[in-house]
This record gives sequence, C-alpha cells and structure tokens, in this order.
Amino acid sequence: MKYAILFPGQGAQEVGMCADARAAFPDLCGAPATAVLGWDLDSLISNGPEEILTETQHAQPALYAVSYALWREFSSIVSVDPSAAAGHSLGEYTALAATSALGYLDGLGLVARRGEAMASAARIEESGMAALLGADLALAQTVVAARTNEGGNLTIANMNAPGQIVVAGDMDDLAWLESNARDLGVRRAVRLKVAGAFHSPFMASAARELADALETINFSSTSVDVYANVSGRPTTDPSGTLLAQLTAPVRFAETLENIASTGVDTFVHIGPGDVTAGLVKRTVKDADVKVVSSMDQARAVARELSVD
Repeated sequence: MKYAILFPGQGAQEVGMCADARAAFPDLCGAPATAVLGWDLDSLISNGPEEILTETQHAQPALYAVSYALWREFSSIVSVDPSAAAGHSLGEYTALAATSALGYLDGLGLVARRGEAMASAARIEESGMAALLGADLALAQTVVAARTNEGGNLTIANMNAPGQIVVAGDMDDLAWLESNARDLGVRRAVRLKVAGAFHSPFMASAARELADALETINFSSTSVDVYANVSGRPTTDPSGTLLAQLTAPVRFAETLENIASTGVDTFVHIGPGDVTAGLVKRTVKDADVKVVSSMDQARAVARELSVD
C-alpha cells in the first residue's frame, strides 16, 4: 500500500473549523501565529465573523494552519510515510510544510503575504472565475479561443477533475460567457464566489509581491515528492512553482493521475471539508479515498494505514 496526502485550498473555510485540532496544538494558531500575522488567527477562526474569515487574506492562513494541525496529529500516529504529497492551490504550501520542505511559521507568513497580494490584485481590476458545467478540457479551450477572437481575456484557471474546468476573466468576459456558453456546447457557466481571477494573468501584481517574499525563504530537500500545481509533477524548485502558480492554471487532475501512475492506490484528504477527496473519486476511479477533517478521523485513518 502506497498513499498520498492531499491538502485543500481556499473555499473550505468555515467559522469554528477544526476546534479540536486547534485546541490540541495551540502553538499553530495561538500566540506564535499572532506574532507572525499581526492578528489573532485562533479568535477569527473561532468567532468569525464569516465575511471576514472568508476574505482571501484571512482564509488562506486559517486553512493552512488547521490543515497542518490535522497533519501533525495524523503523522504522529501513522507508521508509514506518505509516498507523495500535493495540495490544491493554497494546499501546495501545506504539502510543503507537511513534508518539512518549508518551516511551519515561515509557511504561515508566506501564505499571509500571498493572500494579501492576491486580495490587492483583485482590487486593481474587477474580475472573477466561473465553472464550466459539462465541459471537458477541449471544449473549455474552444470557449477560451472564441472569447480571445473577440478581444477578451478569458483563460483556463483550474483543471480539477474530468468535467470540472474553471475559467477566469474580467466582468465583461464572464458576462459574455454566461450569454454564450450554451451555444458553445457548455451546459452552464456558474460564477464562483471568489474575490478575483485567481491562477490567471490578472494576478501578475500579486506574483511580483510574492516574489519578494519567496526570496526570504529557504526550502529544504525532502524524501517525499511534492507535486506542483503548475506542472502536475514533483517540484524541484518550490519557490519557482509557487510563484508560477499565481498566474498559471492549476493542473490538479493531471497531478492526481501522475501520482497514481507511481503505484499510489490510497489518497488521504487532510483538512476541512472533503473537496480533494471528491476530485480523486472523479479522476482516479479505483483509488481508495480517505478523509481527515477532525482529530478523531486523523487517529482512525492513521491507525488503519499503519495496520495495512
């Protein structure tokens, strides 16, 4: 049995999430985190309000912290090391921290800078993202080409799983998409509740800010392959792939397929919700998928994998 660990991205946050993990590891969300962030992470997660927690600059550090807390419990029990690690967008940072390629507090500060930079970039020009329901990659490319021919800026932002393609663009692009999607063969285009056009050229200013932050980070080598969103393959240059991730599409389906091709037959989602677990089920049909979104689940899954 070979297993991979997966960490969720933005969107999985909710007020009160992972209270048991935060209580067990106060060093991750408590005073040390406050010193890095300049605001009380644990209080915001515990009490909200939801509209503040959902803001990009707050949601990203919060998800990184609680996902890492669940990993800490899981890793303290499991007797078999993972064969691979990956994360969806923000989750790539958690994967790097979980494999000791990145120090936890360094990662927290980096994620905070990333969230702030992305939020700032989203304010420069109003933009957003939309899911193409019933579209494969070829159809998504056709849609993007049609908009490009009209002078638009629509781009593919996420290739999450078969039938789960997300595009990004400005408000005119998204309005055009909603008007023309059905004629182009897309069952429906659904706007996502995000602050801007992430993983697209609209995040160029955020990439410039993140580049400065990444220059201060020293990444360590790790025995566990961490798969990069931008390539779907193990990264040999975390700084470069994290930077590219802001303006390039997330290739999560390709990531999962490539991990499975190495003989990994079990995938463990670690963090709030179960989004990456669902993506595995759509992409790697015969995989064994497990979810760790609480301390009880962390212990149970770790013991199960240790027995196997």
